[in-house]
Amino acid sequence: MQTATKQLWASAFAAVVGSLCCVAPLVLLTLGISGAWISQLTALEPYRPIFIVAMFVFMSLAFRQLYIVPARCAPAEACANPRLQRRQRQIFWVVAVALAALIAFPWYAQFLFS
Repeated sequence: MQTATKQLWASAFAAVVGSLCCVAPLVLLTLGISGAWISQLTALEPYRPIFIVAMFVFMSLAFRQLYIVPARCAPAEACANPRLQRRQRQIFWVVAVALAALIAFPWYAQFLFS
């Protein structure tokens, strides 16, 4: 796997873990799973800023790899294909929007429940 792809996966993982305290109870309730133990999922809330910072670091590294650092590959390699590079950039922006929605969930969740 290329470096940018690894960084995208790492940032997505950090954002998902960082939003578990807020998104997981909603998903479980939507699936019909309930119980008093769901309130324990908020235990990750104090660590949320750490995961958000980690997500921004990994997203910055992926952005740097995709847009700033020139690709170093032989003409016969897959990374030399401009279509692949365009697809990687599109995936980057789709992931960035999805991660922004996950991170902002505590602010707009109140409108979903009212």
